[in-house]
Amino acid sequence: MLKRVVLVLGFLSTFSTSFAQHDAVVVSETPVATAPAQATEVPAAVTEKDKIKKENKDFINHHLLDAHSFDIMVTKEGKHIGFPLPVIFYDKANGFHAMMSSAFHHGEEVVESKGGHYKLFHEKIYKTDASGTINLDAEHHPTNEKVLDLSITKSVLMIVLVSLLMIFIFGGIARSYKNSLVPSGAGKLLEPLILFIRDDIAKPNIGPKYKKYMGYLLTIFFFILFLNILGLLPFGINVTGNIAVTAALAIFTFFITQFTANKTYWQHIFWMPGLPWPMKIVMMPIEIIGMFIKPFALLIRLFANMTAGHIVIMSLIAMIYVFKNIIAGVAFSFLTFVLYLLEILVAFLQAYIFTMLSAVYFGMANEEHAHEGEEGVAHH
Repeated sequence: MLKRVVLVLGFLSTFSTSFAQHDAVVVSETPVATAPAQATEVPAAVTEKDKIKKENKDFINHHLLDAHSFDIMVTKEGKHIGFPLPVIFYDKANGFHAMMSSAFHHGEEVVESKGGHYKLFHEKIYKTDASGTINLDAEHHPTNEKVLDLSITKSVLMIVLVSLLMIFIFGGIARSYKNSLVPSGAGKLLEPLILFIRDDIAKPNIGPKYKKYMGYLLTIFFFILFLNILGLLPFGINVTGNIAVTAALAIFTFFITQFTANKTYWQHIFWMPGLPWPMKIVMMPIEIIGMFIKPFALLIRLFANMTAGHIVIMSLIAMIYVFKNIIAGVAFSFLTFVLYLLEILVAFLQAYIFTMLSAVYFGMANEEHAHEGEEGVAHH
């Protein structure tokens, strides 16, 4: 199991560094000419409210993004409290560059390295000039050349820490079983979950061959669970809300399913037993498409649920600053607390669903049929 944890660590770290940040709508820092002032002025109260709404929207967007520095909070004066992270990127003209994220000063400074100039803009690194010009298209998307970003971002840092934490915890549990059949330490808390995954997920869905998948199922369950729980902390650790991470997890399930599948699995995909040959030809592309829809459903479900939870909770908190009255302060605070408790349930539920569906796919890949005439019906 520890080997699989290390495998998850290596793959996800590599995968996430290349696609660490989501594309977001650019809502500020637009160096283009603005339209002349209109004759009709907007009332001051509306302008202030719109300003607060825009600030809240920007804050939520940046919270959902990955980051090159680990910021715990930002003061009213704009001071970032946290620590920088290593920035590593490749520019085909100037090669590899390495520095700390503090060199960018959260996108306020232009970094000169090996004769090139680079700027951090919405948590992405672009080539620019000495003045830090970022050119935008009609849709406010940067047109500057983007570098290959291999930085240790906040998401990558949490992936590494969670992987090391899992090695430490489950390594200790494994050692405790050498001396006694009764677990000690963290094993007392986690053993019921381990037995639940074995008895209620792996055995019923995979069958007699469940043991060879247990290491992966346990790894994926606790990996997602720990990341989901950390995502509820107020530090903006939205790892499972990063589609690159959920895609990497889904790709693991996809490849394990394909490489451990038996002959019957492939026969049902390419030449469905028990059907007339014209129907077999019709079913073949449908089954092939289904192979790729399954992991896609896995990655989208986890990504969408965790991202939606963050957006809803932060939007409710933002409403307090929009309405600015006692009723809103009490009502939205209470509703946020209730939804926060619900998010804890969702954190466990999403880890369970991802593990359950992975086990179902493994079971389908190892399903055996005694009668050819019944195979097509049993498969569906």
